[in-house]
Parts: sequence; C-alpha cells; structure tokens
Amino acid sequence: MALSAEFEAHLRTGATTVCRCWHVQRRDGVAHGFTDYDTALAFDGMVFVPDAGLTAKALEQTTGLAVDNTEAVGVLSDDSLSEADILAGRFDGAEVRAWLVNWAEPAQRILQFRGSLGEIQRSGGAFRAELRGLAEALNQPQGRVYQAPCTAILGDASCGVDLNAAGYATTETVEHVEGRKLFRFAALDGFDDRWFEKGRLIVETGGAAGIVSIIKNDRLSGEGRVIEVWEAIRAEIVPGDMIRLEAGCDKRFETCRLKFLNQLNFRGFPHIPGEDWLMAYPSSADDNSGGNLKR
Repeated sequence: MALSAEFEAHLRTGATTVCRCWHVQRRDGVAHGFTDYDTALAFDGMVFVPDAGLTAKALEQTTGLAVDNTEAVGVLSDDSLSEADILAGRFDGAEVRAWLVNWAEPAQRILQFRGSLGEIQRSGGAFRAELRGLAEALNQPQGRVYQAPCTAILGDASCGVDLNAAGYATTETVEHVEGRKLFRFAALDGFDDRWFEKGRLIVETGGAAGIVSIIKNDRLSGEGRVIEVWEAIRAEIVPGDMIRLEAGCDKRFETCRLKFLNQLNFRGFPHIPGEDWLMAYPSSADDNSGGNLKR
C-alpha cells in the first residue's frame, strides 16, 4: 500500500494522530489484532484491540537484501497472547503485518512491515518477540543436495505420497499418556512394528489441538503398542483426546520402494559411493580395475 496524498499531508502537518496496528496470523489460522492506541480500531475486516499492551521498537529497513527486523513487546493475557499458547508453539512462525495508522481516519494508513515472528522470550508476565522481514526466506538453503537419502518431505509435492490413502495414517483416541510424551494403546495392530517411526503425531482435539510432534519410537508387541515422540507435547493432553498418526519415512530408497511404492519420485542418489570407498587406496593384493560399483 502506497502512502496516500491525504495521509502524507496529515504527516506533514507535524501535529499527527497516528498509532501502530499489528496483525498476527498463526499457522493454524487463528488471527489477533493489536494497537498501541487506547481505543479499538477496525479495518480490513480485523479489529485491533488496545488491551494487550503491545508496543514495538524502531523498525530497521534497508534497500538491499538484508533482513528487516524489529521487536514487539507486550503483556501476556488469556484473551490474546497467553503463555500456554507460546509454550505450545502456536505462535512459532506466525505471519505479522504492521501499519502506521491515522486513528482519527483509519483509511489513512501505510503498511510498514510484513514478516514473521522469530524468537519469543517470556518473563515477568510479559513477552518479547523478534520480528523477521520477508527477506529472511532468502537465508534458507535452496536447491537439491547430492546425497544418498531422499531430500523430499513425506507427503509434499516433490514426494507425491498421499498420506490420506489407506494404510498411511490413522486417527485414534488417546488411551494412556505418560509425561505428554509416551502413548500406550491396548490394540493398535493394523500396522507393522515401527510403521509410524519418524512420522508425525498430530493432536486433533483437546487443549493441545493443532500441535504436531515427530514420532521417535513405535513398538508393537503382544501387550499393545507404545508410541514415543521426540519432544513432550507442549500443552495438556489427556485420555479421550483424538490424535492422528502418520507413517514415517527414513529417507532410504528401499523404504520408498517397498513401503510407499514411490521409487519413481525418490529425491536422493542411492548409488553414490560411500565414505569408505572414497577413502580407499590401491593395494597390490586387490583388483584395482574399478569393477562394478552398483552391487
């Protein structure tokens, strides 16, 4: 949004009625609006409330590829940014937009920042959040890596596996949970042992709804099934909550071919020589003609 002639004229008067408004959109779709003005404002279908006590430091912007950055400081409350939601990771990577607004005429505004939430720190009933500009995405590794394991993420566009197909996922009721990390089931034997290992556990109902965790261990025995996640669920989860378990992939060509029947979409190089071959040296007692490396 460009600076309108009316808003520019207002800013040039020197006696302005401006404030900042922030829109925070979580990855699960929940949105929050904040303003440092003392009365709620509304535009673009969003209400920006003042009771969260959100303020911001100076915004650093450049014309090059450096990342625009700033910080937002606010008060933790149950109605907006709660400590429980931050601990649960619900605001990790949330999209942020910030406007400079004429509170006397909200139609006069300009978008000053767009990016995402970075590191969030909590202390003394308040929070401090790092804001990262759109250029942050340019710091992420791009392109393919020449390596034996597959570089695709199971179920993404380059992989092509449909995790909603029969046999690749199941929705279950939590029967017994220990430390928000260990899940026990009396009868979940429709899948092979370790089938869900390296897969995802997605909480669908209850206080932890929307949280995703990676499965560390999946063991099937005559006594039932035990599934352990790498990191404890960062919100309350109790028996009766519904969870979705998705099959895991260890990135090996054999797994892609036998478990998912998806070898044509394998995104690795399974036949490259290993480190032992690269470090080998000639010996008069061995065949040094090269031989067939694909065995």
